Amino acid sequence: MSPVHRFTVPERLAETRLDRCLADLHGEWSRSRVHRLIDEGRVLVNGAAAKPASPVAAGDLIEVDEPPLQRLDLAAEDIPLVILHEDEELLVLDKPPGLVIHPAAGRRSGTLVNALLRHCGELSGIGGVERPGIVHRLDKDTSGLMVVAKTERAHLALSIAFRRREVEKCYLAVCFGVPAEPGGVIEGAVGRHPTERKQMAVVTTGRPARTLYRVAERLAGTSLVECRPVTGRTHQIRVHMAHLGHAVVGDPVYSGRQWRTLLDPRHRAACRDFPRQALHAWRLAFHHPVTGMRLDFEATPPADFEELLGILRS
Repeated sequence: MSPVHRFTVPERLAETRLDRCLADLHGEWSRSRVHRLIDEGRVLVNGAAAKPASPVAAGDLIEVDEPPLQRLDLAAEDIPLVILHEDEELLVLDKPPGLVIHPAAGRRSGTLVNALLRHCGELSGIGGVERPGIVHRLDKDTSGLMVVAKTERAHLALSIAFRRREVEKCYLAVCFGVPAEPGGVIEGAVGRHPTERKQMAVVTTGRPARTLYRVAERLAGTSLVECRPVTGRTHQIRVHMAHLGHAVVGDPVYSGRQWRTLLDPRHRAACRDFPRQALHAWRLAFHHPVTGMRLDFEATPPADFEELLGILRS
């Protein structure tokens, strides 16, 4: 049977668009998925159909008739995985840079999901037909720790934990320049860039976003920064650090040509030629969704990240 989700609009979301409100209330649904549900007539507001841009009021009842899970039709592939922990409910892995998380238009193979299907045999389908077991994501070129749900009960519990901000995440980022303060909080709503539709930006119409940061090491013209995202917006750390004036080295979208500010030719070349954003999901901690035991993991950055640091330290 199709699950029916019911939400009551809180005061903080009054007068927002229906699609934005619903994406906020159900953190695992993207805006595009919400649009599809609305277009298919599966979303009712106070018992009546509504449009994506329709404003909602505090106290409105939103009902969503989510379609049943479709049969997964993806090939299992023998792609090596670095698994730090695995049990019957979940696994924690260290994702290499360059690995796409899930299939999308034009890509049906070579993804983490294809690898997981080979390793696990079957996965929780609650994340959607193309994203089984995927509770959270890392960008293709971001390396580091991820948790994957193997059962539906683990998937639901972990999704709730992420939504309630009960999962601790810490990233390492090599950034241009050194923040003026040794640590602090970056707060700025993140949403689509007003003119560059493939980019995110700090905009007043975005969703609230908060990142804690600490300068772990000062380097010549750059710095190693620990970033702890409190919220989980698309490109959040990359956008927030760029907004602070200290974009992540190698970021093809948000760093521009900041490598030109470096004085040492070797440092300039290393940062100019680094092929991806120098961002690594370093630590991950959460309570097991079934046993309640606290799990805490740490992953050493990959070789390219360490090599970059080595050059910048010299």
